[in-house]
Amino acid sequence: MPDSPVSARRASPRTISLIVASAMFMEQLDGTVLATALPTMARSFHADPLHMNVALTSYLLTLAMFIPASGRIADRFGSRTVFRAAIGVFTLGSIACAQAPNLAFLVAARMLQGAGGAMMSPVGRLVMLRAVSKSDLVRAMAWLMIPATIGPIVGPPVGGFLVTYLSWHWIFYINVPIGIAGIILVTRFIEQTREPTRTEFDLRGLLLCGTSLASLLFGLEMATRGVGSPLVTGGIVGLGMLAATAYALHARQHPRPMLDFRLLRIKTFGFSVLCGSLSRIGVGAMPFLLPMMLQLGFGMSAAQSGTITFSTSIGSLLMRFVAPAFLRRLGFRTVLTWIGFVATLLLAATAAFRPSWPIGAIYVVLVLNGFFQSLQFMAYNTIAYADMPRERMSAATSFYTTFQQMTLTVGIALSAATLATSVRMTGHTTPHLLDFSAAFLFVSAISLLAPIIATRLDESAGVELSGHRDRPPAHFSRLRERPARKAG
Repeated sequence: MPDSPVSARRASPRTISLIVASAMFMEQLDGTVLATALPTMARSFHADPLHMNVALTSYLLTLAMFIPASGRIADRFGSRTVFRAAIGVFTLGSIACAQAPNLAFLVAARMLQGAGGAMMSPVGRLVMLRAVSKSDLVRAMAWLMIPATIGPIVGPPVGGFLVTYLSWHWIFYINVPIGIAGIILVTRFIEQTREPTRTEFDLRGLLLCGTSLASLLFGLEMATRGVGSPLVTGGIVGLGMLAATAYALHARQHPRPMLDFRLLRIKTFGFSVLCGSLSRIGVGAMPFLLPMMLQLGFGMSAAQSGTITFSTSIGSLLMRFVAPAFLRRLGFRTVLTWIGFVATLLLAATAAFRPSWPIGAIYVVLVLNGFFQSLQFMAYNTIAYADMPRERMSAATSFYTTFQQMTLTVGIALSAATLATSVRMTGHTTPHLLDFSAAFLFVSAISLLAPIIATRLDESAGVELSGHRDRPPAHFSRLRERPARKAG
C-alpha cells in the first residue's frame, strides 16, 4: 500500500519500467565490461587468467546470499527506500573496485557491489510488478529489458576501449554518474510502498540460507580453481549441505520462511524456476568463456574482442521489440520448447568458432543466439508470475532472483572447471581452442534439458499474459460458418 502518495510524482508503468531498467543497465554494463577486462586485469594483478573468474563469481555469490532477504526488507522499510539505498551501495562498491591493488581487494569490493545488487534487481522488479496489471506485464517486461540490454551491447566495446587505451580502473568509474542519476530518478518518480508484515523477520532462516548458499557456491568455486586441499573443500561443501538440511527443517515450521519452497507448488512458477535455471547455466558461462576464448585462443586484444562479444546483446535488443508479438502468436509452451531448442543449438555452435571463420559468420551466430536466448528468458521471467497472488510477489521475486543468480554462478564455475579439466587432460599449459570448445559443449548439454522439460507445460499456461489463444484452422472455421443445406 502507498506509504506517502504525495512524496513522488505519479509515473506511468512505462516510466517506472525504464527507471528500474536503468539500474539493471548499470549492473549489466558492469558485468560485461569486467568480463572483457579480465585477461588484462590478470596481468596487472600477476594472477592466472583462469582464476579471474572469482571476480565474477564473488559478486554472484554475494547476490545469492542476500537476495532472499530483499523482498522482506522492501516490505518493512519501503520499496523506494531500499531501491535507492541499493543503488548507492552498488555505486560505492564500484568506486572500491576501481581502487583495488590486487585480486583479493577486488573480490572484497565486488562483494560490496553484490550487497547492493542483491537489493537492486529484485526490489526493482518488485516495484514494476506492483505498478502494472497482468495484461500489461509482457509489454512492461519488454520496456524493462531494453535499457538493461543496452548495457551488454555497449559494455564489451567500451570495456575493450578503456582497457586498451586508458586503464581498467575506468570500467568501474563509469558506474558513478549512472548511480547518481538513478538515485535522483527513484526519489522523484518511485512511490514508497509496503506490504503489511504479518510475521517477524526470519533472521534464523536468513543465516541458515545464507550459510548454505555461500558454502556450496564457495566450495564449488574452490574446486574449480583447484585451490585448497580436498579436505578443506569437502568440509565447506559439507557445511553447506548441513545448513541446507537445517534450513529445510526450519522452513517447514515457519509461516513465512526466508526462501519459501512452497511457492514451487504453483505450477508456472515452479516450471520457470527449474527450466530457467538449466538454461541460465549456459548463459552464465558465456560472459566468461567468450572474451577469454577470443583473447587467449584467437590472440585478439581486449578492444578487438569487445567489438565481437557485444553482438549477442544486439540480437537481444532486437528481440525486445517483437517479444509480445511472438508470445501472442505462439504462446509460452511453443516459445520455451522450439525457441529454447534453437537457442541452445546456437550456444553450442560457438564451440566451433575458429580464427579461420569469416568474421561475418561469427557475428550472425552471436546475434541470432542473443535474439533467441533473450526471447526464451523473456518468457521464463514473465510466466513465473502468471499465477502468483499479489501478496506473495515479494517472496516470489526474492526466491526467483536467488535461483537466477545462483545458476549463473554455477554456469561460470562449471565452465571454468571444464576448461581447466580439458587443459589438464590435453597437457596444455594454457587454454587452447579445443579446451574452450569442450567447455561450451558441456554447458550447452545441460541447457538442452530445459526445452525438453518445457514440452510438459500446459498449452494454456500464461494466456492472460501473452494474449495467445488457440485458433481453429481456417478451413474448419469456414465449415462452421457455412450454413447447413436443407434436407431434400
